[in-house]
Amino acid sequence: MTKKAINFPKKIIVPVIILLIFAAAALLQLFGAFDYLEYKTYDLRVRLMAGYTRPSDDIMVILLDQNSIDWGHAERGWSWPWPRSAYAELVDYMNTGKAASVVFDVIFSEPSVYGDEDDQAFIEASKNFGRVVQTVFFSSQSGKTLAWPENIPAPLFEPRAFDPLLPYYDPAREDPDQQIGVQLPIEGLLFSAGAAGNITGRSDSDSVFRRVSPFVFFDGRAVPALSAASLLAAGKSSRISYNAKKQRIEWEDYTIPVDKNGRALLRFRGDLNRYIPYSAADVLQSAESYRRGASPLLPPEDFSGKYVFFGYNAPGLFDIFSTPISSVYPGVGVHLAMLDNLLQGDFIRESSALVNMLMILAAVACTSLIAFFSKRILPATGGFVLIVILILGLGIGAYHFANFWLPVAGPLAGIFTAFLVAALYNYATEGSQKRFIKSAFSQYLSPIYIEQLIANPEQLKLGGEKREMSAIFTDVRSFSTISEALDDPEKLVELLNFYLTKMSNVVLENQGTIDKYEGDAIIAFFGAPIHMENHADLACRSAVLMKKAEAELNREAVRNGLITGKVIEALKKKGVIMDSQDPAPLYTRIGINSGDMVVGNMGTPNKMDYTIMGNNVNLAARLEGVNKQYNTGGILISEYTRDKIGDAYILRSLDRVRVVGIDTPLRLYELLDLRESASRPLLDMTGLWEQAVQSYEKQDFAEAGVIFKNLCSQNDRDLTAKLYLERCEMYLKTPPDKNWDAINNLTQK
Repeated sequence: MTKKAINFPKKIIVPVIILLIFAAAALLQLFGAFDYLEYKTYDLRVRLMAGYTRPSDDIMVILLDQNSIDWGHAERGWSWPWPRSAYAELVDYMNTGKAASVVFDVIFSEPSVYGDEDDQAFIEASKNFGRVVQTVFFSSQSGKTLAWPENIPAPLFEPRAFDPLLPYYDPAREDPDQQIGVQLPIEGLLFSAGAAGNITGRSDSDSVFRRVSPFVFFDGRAVPALSAASLLAAGKSSRISYNAKKQRIEWEDYTIPVDKNGRALLRFRGDLNRYIPYSAADVLQSAESYRRGASPLLPPEDFSGKYVFFGYNAPGLFDIFSTPISSVYPGVGVHLAMLDNLLQGDFIRESSALVNMLMILAAVACTSLIAFFSKRILPATGGFVLIVILILGLGIGAYHFANFWLPVAGPLAGIFTAFLVAALYNYATEGSQKRFIKSAFSQYLSPIYIEQLIANPEQLKLGGEKREMSAIFTDVRSFSTISEALDDPEKLVELLNFYLTKMSNVVLENQGTIDKYEGDAIIAFFGAPIHMENHADLACRSAVLMKKAEAELNREAVRNGLITGKVIEALKKKGVIMDSQDPAPLYTRIGINSGDMVVGNMGTPNKMDYTIMGNNVNLAARLEGVNKQYNTGGILISEYTRDKIGDAYILRSLDRVRVVGIDTPLRLYELLDLRESASRPLLDMTGLWEQAVQSYEKQDFAEAGVIFKNLCSQNDRDLTAKLYLERCEMYLKTPPDKNWDAINNLTQK
């Protein structure tokens, strides 16, 4: 079949497939088939980006936690429930501090068990303050009052032009056959409140609370949500209206984008700890200290102008909601999120149906074009992954930077379907030779080399070429000790695979090729099969990133039980590790060298490896072992590599040495960090180090010793500096021969 004959049907097939997949995905999205998956991807976005937003400084949270209950029982003799006088103390203190308002996310629907005087104390404190928000709840079960009480001074919203949305704010809408009533606080508290706030809400179809209605319409009255009530109590106007054209609610300077059901989509900041909640016990103790004239732990002025929320957080006391942040989220956190969004003006808006359809069409079209017309499967896969990442990135970016919920489930479904159809088509029409090479070598060779073989199968023969490259050898310190202490062979294999995967990924991400694994050692090279001028830089960058990844790798290995306490104790006993807080049992030594090497397929016609060999390869292997003799931080490079990497790295000079098997002396360098991320202390240290090494090689051991001693005092873990200090002290006592050339002849590999 000619190329023209193959391409002709694709010109017809691809547009048809694009239209069919787009139509299917668009219809499924319109009918809600992707809702559940979309909800979960949205929740993931919320959790990922919550920590990158700042909670409003105008919100403060007071929680009655278990510690407060214990304190009240021990210091005040309070049993549970607390007397209302405790809340009166709290309100009085907020009044002293001139808080903007105080919201109680608690329904005081029954008189106090401590008597009328106890209730009266709370009522009087609320009257004096004038800005307390009490909670109401609409329900067919607990709502005993079927009409809103007359003459309540607490302000209610005055909705204007809300006709299209008012039915959605009716709590009876969920179950028209049930009679909905309102659960109210006791009369005195309700009439003394600065506002009454509703906590009734509706979850999405997966029982997760992502949205809140700004008010509930009951008995001809618009009762504000708890968050809005806190603003009304603080003096905000009750006039509110709906802008149908812009699909948003407008309230003074606040704008609340709402969905078709009139609910606002919240941006959550994270868990309650993001608001640095105060314990109720701490506030009451501060109030007591203030009354006595002592310095309170929490001065009243800390609450000046703040919107204060009070809620329960002791086990068994607080409402649990399922939100994008957590399936066990305190209910007060939902109201905090809405108030925070009101104050900062960053509610989330949903994208239009047109935008959603265009996203699906673009995703399906791009995927189909790449997958069908790419000459190779791997580039097509890369394009597919890129489109997936782009869609996910758009979803995350739109959420975080533009406050938009762009759907990703529908486009992703279209992408996967388009790629699957294209893959099946390409597989059916792909040549058997390419499929054989792909399946035979995908487990052994780098993806780049496999693509070269597919493009040029004649390369699959014995032979090599001389090429300037960089080789990297790694090894884990005292891995035999780890193996012996681990006991379980399966655990050992799991640990080894975990380590090799993490480290190999760093090499591959920096365009390196894994040559082979020898136990815990990795042999890799840069500069083949694709030639690259910056091979030395890529090798050094990989080494630095491997060492940076080592800390988290160790913590994860310990956390997952791959490294046991027995292993750590064995390493301590051997004197390998000493830091009990972060022992770093998996410690990698790395050697790097650059120069001419032979690379190619080595072996037999039936079994061959793509590998490297030559003296410069051997030197890289030697340098890995030399780390032990100099007690370095783990990375040694040769002067040949040093000459090729410029000033992008922080290095320190070590000896000129002759390594085992190589007579020509060369300068060693310890690779410390990327210059772009190096700290000022590290830069200062390397400056002093070079002065010390120059003095040392000039045989001015006294001056060198002073500097090395200073470096040791700055960092007692710098074992390399201690090594040079000991040499200086030795040479001061017993000077070297007159022919001393500062070249260190190494006798160990």
